[in-house]
Amino acid sequence: MTDDSGTRIESPGELTDEQWRQRLGPDRYAVLRKGATEPAWSGELLHVEGSGMFTCAGCGAELFPSDTKFESGSGWPSFSRALADGVIEEHVDRSFGMRRTEITCARCGGHLGHVFPDGPAPTGLRYCVNSLSIEYRPDGG
Repeated sequence: MTDDSGTRIESPGELTDEQWRQRLGPDRYAVLRKGATEPAWSGELLHVEGSGMFTCAGCGAELFPSDTKFESGSGWPSFSRALADGVIEEHVDRSFGMRRTEITCARCGGHLGHVFPDGPAPTGLRYCVNSLSIEYRPDGG
């Protein structure tokens, strides 16, 4: 893997804070590295159709297949399951006086959003994800 300058990087976990800032730009950096949340209904990936894969915008790890995306009415892209066990890590989030479950990319540690137990069957989960923390790669693209 290389950064924007072409420098070889062994692992996204080895990037310095300044390298993350340069790689991601200010908005993505705020979400992925500082845990910010984009405003509801503002994300470019809220209404994506077609077959493909949603990947981490920080490191490119494959996270959510497009067939797991659903309209939750929350204002953020929502998924019923991750691609596989181990691609997403969960952490207790007690910010803003609430108790939620934060989700991060297991590969680079980037903040993705939160998971809630109010999703569709069969998982009953709703992975509520910031558009700024993911990218969409259509099949064949």
